[in-house]
Amino acid sequence: MLRSTEQYISKLVYVNCRNVMTQYLHQLYFTKQVYYTLSVHHAHMDNPDQRMTQDVERLCRELSSFASKILTTPFTLVYYTYQCTISTGWMGPVFIFGYFLVGSVLNKLLMGPVIPKLVEQEKLEGDFRFKHVQIRVNAEAAAFTRAGSVEQERTERRLQNLIATQKELMYRELWLYLGTNVFDYVGGIMSYMIIAIPIFSGVYNDLSAAELSELISKNAFVSIYLVNCFTRIIDLSSSLCDVAGYTHRIGELAEVMKEIIQEEDAACLEGEDDHDRSAEEMLKLGEPVFIVDNVTITAPGSECTLVRELNLTVAEGSNLLISGETGSGKSSILRILAGLWKTKHGRVSVLTPFGPRGVLFLPQKPFLSDGTLRQQVIYPLKEIYPSSGRADDDRVLRSLELAGLGSLPSRTGGLDQAVEWNWLEVLSPGETQRLGFSRLFYLQPKYAVLDEASSALGEAAEMELYSRCTQMGMTMISVGHRRSLQEFHHMELRLGPGTNWELQRLKKS
Repeated sequence: MLRSTEQYISKLVYVNCRNVMTQYLHQLYFTKQVYYTLSVHHAHMDNPDQRMTQDVERLCRELSSFASKILTTPFTLVYYTYQCTISTGWMGPVFIFGYFLVGSVLNKLLMGPVIPKLVEQEKLEGDFRFKHVQIRVNAEAAAFTRAGSVEQERTERRLQNLIATQKELMYRELWLYLGTNVFDYVGGIMSYMIIAIPIFSGVYNDLSAAELSELISKNAFVSIYLVNCFTRIIDLSSSLCDVAGYTHRIGELAEVMKEIIQEEDAACLEGEDDHDRSAEEMLKLGEPVFIVDNVTITAPGSECTLVRELNLTVAEGSNLLISGETGSGKSSILRILAGLWKTKHGRVSVLTPFGPRGVLFLPQKPFLSDGTLRQQVIYPLKEIYPSSGRADDDRVLRSLELAGLGSLPSRTGGLDQAVEWNWLEVLSPGETQRLGFSRLFYLQPKYAVLDEASSALGEAAEMELYSRCTQMGMTMISVGHRRSLQEFHHMELRLGPGTNWELQRLKKS
C-alpha cells in the first residue's frame, strides 16, 4: 500500500509540476508578441515549442522519480550513520563519507562532457521533428512538384545528424556508467574493508571465532545499508545529467523571454514619456494617428537597408496604398507600424490601440486557428460581443455573406459545429482570404491594414471587398500591386529600386 501510494503521489507531482511550469512559460510566451520576437530576433533560440512541451514533460518526469528516491534518503542516512558509529566507532562513517565524496567528485568530472551533448541532441531532435511537421503542412505543394525524393534526402540528413550525436552521447555516457558501476561494486566490499582494519590490528584478538563472526555480520549489515544510501545517490548521475540538460534549455528560454518583455516594457515607458498627453489631444483634433518620422528600415539581424529616411503620416479617413517591387520593403513598413520590427533610425508613432476595435491587421495568408466557423469569423475575439447573445448568428452570417462565403456554414455543419480538420487544407487560398475579410466585416475596426489580403482573388472580387470596407468607414493601409486599388485610396507610397520611395496623392474618381 505504501509503495502504491508513493507511485501515485510521484505521478501526481509530475502532472502538477508540468502544469505549473508550462503555464508559466505560456504566460511569458504569449505576452507582448514574444512568440514572434523570439523567432525573428533570437534565431539562436532553437525550437521553443519543443522546450515548452517535450523538454518540460521530460524534466518534470525525471524530477518526480528523482524526488521519490531522494526524499527518504536523509532519514536513512542519519539512522544508519548512528548505527554504524555504534558498531565501528568513528572510523566507519568517516571512511564511508570520504568514499562518497571521492565518488561524487569523479562523477562530477564524468558528467561534465555529457550535459552539453545532451543539449545538442535535444536541439537536433527538435529540428528533425520540425522537418516532418514542415512536410505535413506543405504536403500538397510537395506532391504537386513530385519533391518526395528531395525531401527524403533532406529529412534523412537531419536523421543522420541526430543519430551521430546520439552515438557520441552514448560514448560519453559509457564513462559515466563505468564510474557509477565501479562505485557500486567497490561500495559492496567497503563494509568488510572497514571491519578488517580493527580485526587485523588486533583490536578483537580476545574474541572467539563465533563472537568475531557475529561482529563481522552485524557491522557488515549496518555498513552495507549506509553505503547503499550513498550508492543510490551516485546511481542518479545519469538522471541528474538529463535534469541538468533540460533545465538548461528551459531556463535559457525563460531568461530570453523575460528579457524581451523587459525591453518591450522599457520601450513603452519611453514612448509614453515622449508622447506625454499629445496622443489624446491629437486624436480629438483629428490629427494623424500613424506618424513615420525619418525612419530607416533594416531586416532583423541584417545591415541591408530596405527603406531609407521615410516620412509618412496617415490620418483617419485618409487611405494609403503601398506599392513596389517584390522585396522592396512593403511588408517591412507594416511590421514597423505594428511594432514587430525596430527601426534603425527615426521614430514611429501609432496613436490608436491595436486590436479588433482599433487597428486590425489582415495578412496575405490569414491565420486560421482551431475552432468552429463562428470562432474563425470572430477571431481574435475569444467570445461573441457580450450584448449580442444569440443575435450574433445574424451578424456572423451577414459577415460571411458579404465576404462571398454564404454557403460555408452548410459545408461545416453550422456555425458552432466542432470540426477536426485543418482549415487551411479544407479551404482554397481564395476562400481563406475571403474568410479573413469576413473578420473585418464582423469586427468593423476603425483602421484596417491589408497586406496583399486579396492577392488570391480576382480583380472584380477584390474591388467588391474593398468597396464594402469603404462603406463601413474603415481607414485602410493596403499593400498591393493592382492599379485598380488606387480607386479606394487617397495616397500611394511607391517603393522604388534601392531604398528610394515616393509619396503622391491619388485622384479618386
